[in-house]
Amino acid sequence: MGSSSPPPHALVIPYPAQGHVISFMELSHRLIDRGFHVTFVNTDFDHARVMASLPGPWSGTGPTPPLLRLVSIPDGLEPGADRNDLKRLTLALREHMPGLLEELLVHAASGESPVTCVIVDHCMAWALDVAKKIGLRAAVFSTTSAGALVMALNIPKMIDDGTIDANGVPTEHRMIRLSPQMPPMNTAHFWWNCLGDASTNQVFFDYLRRGNKYIDTAAEWILCNSFSHVESPVFKYAPKVRPIGPLLPGLRPGRPVGRFWPEDSSCEDWLNQQPPKSVVYVSFGSFTIFDPRQFQELALGLEIMGQRFLWVVRHDLTEKTNMAFPGGFEERVAGRGRIVDWSPQQRVLAHPSVVCFVSHCGWNSTMEGITNGLPFLCWPYFGDQFLNESYICDLWKVGLKLSKDIEGMVTKEEIGAKVKALLGDGEVVGRALQLKEMASMSIAKRGSSYDNFNEFVESMMKVA
Repeated sequence: MGSSSPPPHALVIPYPAQGHVISFMELSHRLIDRGFHVTFVNTDFDHARVMASLPGPWSGTGPTPPLLRLVSIPDGLEPGADRNDLKRLTLALREHMPGLLEELLVHAASGESPVTCVIVDHCMAWALDVAKKIGLRAAVFSTTSAGALVMALNIPKMIDDGTIDANGVPTEHRMIRLSPQMPPMNTAHFWWNCLGDASTNQVFFDYLRRGNKYIDTAAEWILCNSFSHVESPVFKYAPKVRPIGPLLPGLRPGRPVGRFWPEDSSCEDWLNQQPPKSVVYVSFGSFTIFDPRQFQELALGLEIMGQRFLWVVRHDLTEKTNMAFPGGFEERVAGRGRIVDWSPQQRVLAHPSVVCFVSHCGWNSTMEGITNGLPFLCWPYFGDQFLNESYICDLWKVGLKLSKDIEGMVTKEEIGAKVKALLGDGEVVGRALQLKEMASMSIAKRGSSYDNFNEFVESMMKVA
């Protein structure tokens, strides 16, 4: 590329969900570090949340024009619509956003730094068709595990061999292997069937199935936020999927992270006052919603377990807007518990006072816990989280599962007992530390993720 050539410029577009936006933001920072300009496309709704959560005014990470531009386009839903309604959101995205994205790309092509490539979320694969129409190089980035990605890419194969029907529903509930080299998977936990009611599941399955066609015809690269050591059998089976993780959000001071809520950093001061390896960190991500009774049972479980704890309680964590803690709970745990609306999670997990992670097993949280050598207590809610729990507990053996009673409730006694069992299992703790070392090796110079990302960047810097 000559000295007068404009810099490479990537337009990135994540699916409008917190975990997806965070991973894409960290990917964007990595690209900027390698000389790219980046245009980051959120929906209007998520863009407003990201901007409101920034700690102060932000105009970019470099000279004008900024190396990172945060822009937005409408998602097709009315202002007051529930963006947690995955069925309505997904249908609206597919119907309304392609034309708007095309307009944005055409406009961007005429600027001082024209867009040279597009990186789209696996769950926004329709955008590949827009890139192809304009003649731009394109790649797919998956924020899920490689296992979840490969499951989706193999939908046609699983229909052909009778594992699932044309609607994505398993023909029978059993354990299967997509290949002898891959870990077993429970057909009941195929993630497109764990998103909501049958209608929502069907819509998203059709969306993924159509997306596979765009990937086959327009994606030069398929990247994922994982690393070879933890999913090596998957990469042997799917060599086109290249791990570039773990991506660690929140470790770049002064740069946007992509959070939807402001972080309460005061919890770090509280952690500084706690003994090493004494605090149980409890967080269920941005999507989990608890039944009010289950919420109270969780609170009582944290109380009776006898450990210090830091608990992230979103304003919408329960089905009712007014969350009710058990009577007197906050007063009884005041000396050893801290409750915040949202935390700087990566920094919290890296804190020496944190001893384990009670998690919903979202993939970002899974990667963050692994990179900090923490054992998990697993409580998946929906989607790929059940598969991630299987990785954590059955394959890597760095965590324990929480069991429900006959009424479908995780009781306070179960929570207390499993925390005690987890903290008392030296082998689990040892394996968690080993995974931490593997994660560090993957992103270090000459590590697998390091080399994969370098190869991707060098490819995308070339003139098409």
